[in-house]
Amino acid sequence: MGTAVAAPVRLSVRRDDVAVVDDLEWSSVPLGLLREARPWRTFRWFKGQQHYSGTYWSATMGDHVIYESRLELGRLLFADFAPEVRHIVAQPFLLKTDVDGKIRKHIPDYLLLTDDGPVVVDVKPRRWLQKPEVAFTFAWTREAVASRGWQYEVWSEPDPHVLENIRFLAGYRRD
Repeated sequence: MGTAVAAPVRLSVRRDDVAVVDDLEWSSVPLGLLREARPWRTFRWFKGQQHYSGTYWSATMGDHVIYESRLELGRLLFADFAPEVRHIVAQPFLLKTDVDGKIRKHIPDYLLLTDDGPVVVDVKPRRWLQKPEVAFTFAWTREAVASRGWQYEVWSEPDPHVLENIRFLAGYRRD
């Protein structure tokens, strides 16, 4: 299955005032607009849900950052602990493009602004990475992100001992 992005990539972003700025050209969206983006989705709460959503107090941000699963929380802990990460944006934008004749949409999990430039992060359990629809979405997203000269990362389960150490140390990062 090819991932030839045939059309320009477009972007939508939710602003601080909850207004949506829609249909922007990906290659020219100012980083400042993305830096101030609000999460694209709202939490879905229902009895028996299989994921664990919440907010995490980020020392990097000096504010809460949302996550939609325990795996996303793990990535958030690692980002908050990394000294090169200067800013974290959850669900920063909606990417849209035409791939193989169909309109495709995707909301990455995090945008990390680092000393080495922006990093777009998708978080998925390792067992899902081989699913054709997941692999396809991540392939065209990687292509779009790389077209801007940014880094793209797919993050899965970390070493559990390292995660527990990071989780423990996170409590000592507060002022």
